[in-house]
Amino acid sequence: MNLIEIQTPDGPAQAYLTGHGPGVLLFMDAYGIRPQIAEMADRIASWGYTVLAPNVFHRDGSADETSPKTDLREPGAGEAFFAHAGPRIGHLTPELARRDIPAYLAALREHADGDEVGTVGYCMGARLAVRTAALDGDVVAVAGFHGAALAVEDDPESPHRLVSGTRAEYVFGHADHDRSMGPAAVERLGAALDAAGLTATNEIYPDAAHGYTMNDTAAYQEAGAERSFDELRGLLDRRLSG
Repeated sequence: MNLIEIQTPDGPAQAYLTGHGPGVLLFMDAYGIRPQIAEMADRIASWGYTVLAPNVFHRDGSADETSPKTDLREPGAGEAFFAHAGPRIGHLTPELARRDIPAYLAALREHADGDEVGTVGYCMGARLAVRTAALDGDVVAVAGFHGAALAVEDDPESPHRLVSGTRAEYVFGHADHDRSMGPAAVERLGAALDAAGLTATNEIYPDAAHGYTMNDTAAYQEAGAERSFDELRGLLDRRLSG
């Protein structure tokens, strides 16, 4: 992968940049910036978009240093990776995310057409996608797939509390039987979107494990992954094309 470097308030962050057209900010899952993320970004770019995927773990190391070195499709590989890499997720607090996101958006807009952008996040990246819309009024499309902890009832920083101040259209595709986003949380998120009067799709994908979009992991489910791409393309085309 050829990566660019973005200057954030807390140092440089590598990012994968691809395509031409309106901008889309892609937030990775917890496995980091790796070939799978580049492939997904390239697919989105092929629809006519500029896509930027930053290494949100830049405080913990480079894209290479924070990505797996083993085949995540092998039994136990994911658990082994998180045994030492899991704390990175907690290190990226909402406060630190709010410091980084404007730098990511500025870098994306340097290369994209127009100021209005979309954002898509996977797993923990779905939280970052919502936070991006809450920070910037020119984020007009937000998608999150197998998002984690999007609607935590007793958390004042929970993303579902942020949607009321945004003007984006939202698309969420939740993993079935996901401990990090169960039916009650999905309902809570939907209620927040409805209360804000926003156009939104908030659905549970059947038989889809957490991580279902990621072809390089054991969680991959083709039906859910392809549905997510179809939903994402429709969202971006509605809000950013023409």
